[in-house]
Amino acid sequence: MARRAFTVIDVVEILVHWHAGRPIGELSSSLGVDPKTVRKYTAPAVAAGLSPGGPRLGEREWAALVAGWFPELVDRAARASTWPEFDAHRDRIKEWVGKVTVSTIHQRLRDGEGVKGSESSLRRYVWANFPDQAAQDMVRVLRGATAPGDEAQVDYGLLGRWVDPVSGRSRKVWGFIIVLVYSRLMFLRPVLTMDLGSWVEAHVAAVEFFGGCPARIVPDNLKTGVVKPDLYDPKINRAFGEFAVHYGCLIDPARVAKPRDKARVERMVPYARDSFFAGRAEEFASLTAMQTDAERWCREVANQRPSRPLERVAPQVVFDVEEAAALLALPASPFELASWSTPKVGPDIHVKVGKALYSIPWPHLGKVLDARQGARIVEFYLDSQLVKTHRRIETGRQTDHSDYPPEKVAFMMRTPAWCRRRAADLGDAVAEVVATLMEVNALYRLRQAQGVVGLADTYGPDRLNAACGRAIRVGDPTYKTVKGILAAGTEHDDDGAGSTAPAAVSAPAHLHGQARLFALDGGA
Repeated sequence: MARRAFTVIDVVEILVHWHAGRPIGELSSSLGVDPKTVRKYTAPAVAAGLSPGGPRLGEREWAALVAGWFPELVDRAARASTWPEFDAHRDRIKEWVGKVTVSTIHQRLRDGEGVKGSESSLRRYVWANFPDQAAQDMVRVLRGATAPGDEAQVDYGLLGRWVDPVSGRSRKVWGFIIVLVYSRLMFLRPVLTMDLGSWVEAHVAAVEFFGGCPARIVPDNLKTGVVKPDLYDPKINRAFGEFAVHYGCLIDPARVAKPRDKARVERMVPYARDSFFAGRAEEFASLTAMQTDAERWCREVANQRPSRPLERVAPQVVFDVEEAAALLALPASPFELASWSTPKVGPDIHVKVGKALYSIPWPHLGKVLDARQGARIVEFYLDSQLVKTHRRIETGRQTDHSDYPPEKVAFMMRTPAWCRRRAADLGDAVAEVVATLMEVNALYRLRQAQGVVGLADTYGPDRLNAACGRAIRVGDPTYKTVKGILAAGTEHDDDGAGSTAPAAVSAPAHLHGQARLFALDGGA
């Protein structure tokens, strides 16, 4: 128990009762003062020759005597043993008061000057010696009246612990609480985690519960909502910022360590804990059931209670009559929650978002992008410019081959369908060779088809078509045969009608076909 602080009036009362002849024990019991304390304050009177039953003294006379016997009751400095230590630095303290907090003044005196007095003693010293400056620092400017629909305040508060019936785990339950400042209408959503998803989903549920959105939302400086707190330029989390854009409201975070910036919601945390959750944890079979019951509690209990600031009128009544129509209308399309990350483009021009890999155009190799992962698509931004969009996948790899440099991906782009289309453009004979190669085990013989089509880059379409025609006539429509004919320059050697003349001896034997090859071997 804290020690009782006596004033001149208290001591005068003790002396008046004592001088009237009351026993110390009776006086002590009547005034609630320890007998030793009574003796302490009556001792100077006894020493001055006063005794019980003597001539009566008035209160002013007793007060004058007490002021002389106990000067510390009149002069606060007289009873403070540490104040002389502070007096040695009076000028510096006077300079700091009103500019920095008393805590900072105490820290500077302690660290820089070796002052031993406590912070509470320094606080009393400042109030006694610099009352004007100290009082000025404590003055609070009252906020103007908030218009209907203008502001809502948000906070998290611990509701208690809950045993999940499914897993058997004991979990902490946090309460997301938002209060409309004008009507005091309240929304509560119990959550098990305070991550970004829960934070934004709770705001969406709140504006749907209200049937509209307030013009300004004042949240705490949690990382889920505010990445970097700053009085003039706070950095809002990207997903939370998208919520504000979607609903057309302003996010105005409270100042750090300034709970009065959201005093309306701060008062609701212990109320929600006591009225909604305390003693009821075992009633909830699931988190969903708890959240559903929280909305019922808001409608039937919290928002129906008489509110003292509203002159005992229920928040729901004030909301229905004055604030509901002032809220911003909800958008026609539902809000899509997206998560943001900052992946780096790797050497394979892919980035990792969640458990999936997505390709990025190769000029962005090594750069850090902003990735927005929505329900259906994933978007990638560089300096707020969209550089790539992919369909969202949960796992695996999503690759657009056009993101690779052309020379790196040319082979991968030459599919069987592409080979057939390209061969048809080069000539009928080329198309027939490619079709023959693709008849059986197309993927295994794809390289040959790609090679045949690729010979047009070296020898031209006309020569390639002629070489393919001769390879077909000799019964060996393969890549090696076509390339050998072109290398030997014999694609036109049998152009004469019905010609059966043997090919030039200088050409490789297999270019003459199977029959001629064996005939030559037999003639040898």
